[in-house]
Parts: sequence; C-alpha cells; structure tokens
Amino acid sequence: MTAGCATASFDENRPQEKPMTKFMDVHSGFVGVTAQQLKEAHERDLAIEADESVHFEHAWLDPESGKVFCLARGPSREAVLRIHERAGHPASEIYELAVEVA
Repeated sequence: MTAGCATASFDENRPQEKPMTKFMDVHSGFVGVTAQQLKEAHERDLAIEADESVHFEHAWLDPESGKVFCLARGPSREAVLRIHERAGHPASEIYELAVEVA
C-alpha cells in the first residue's frame, strides 16, 4: 500500500485569472448633486460594470466642490473609464492604488 497525497488539477492551457487592480477616479462638475442623484449615477455604473469585468465598490460626493470619487476594481484604468463614459459621467482623473496599508 502506498501513501498518496491529494493534488489539485491544473490545466496549463486554461487562462489564469488576472488579479483585479484597485482604482480611485475623480469626477468634476457635480456641484449641488444630492445623495439620491449620486446613488442613481452609481447604479448606472453597476448595471453595466460586468461588460468590462469592473466592479465599482463605493462612491463619495463633495457637493460644495462638485467632486465625486469612485473606488473600483478592474483589469485596467481604461476599462473603468469606459464604463463611466458609457454610464454618462466620464471621469476627469483616475489613479491606480498600487500601495495600501491597513
């Protein structure tokens, strides 16, 4: 009798999942926007985010400055920007969050 160990099946031909990168993007021109309007804009992103393998996690609003900040995970900054563009609120800036501390 021989001792065996469990091995995981690995298919070298199967594409490996790419880790999702975290991004923070900034929108301008939202002076006076309400929390409800921000929620509706965020929901437009969520409705189509899967098309680009993106996930929008949170959105924040400073109604006085008109700035909106969105935290997203996705395969590329271009993918995140395409979803915002299609949802009707293009981002003016986007940053890859490569370093994180808790």
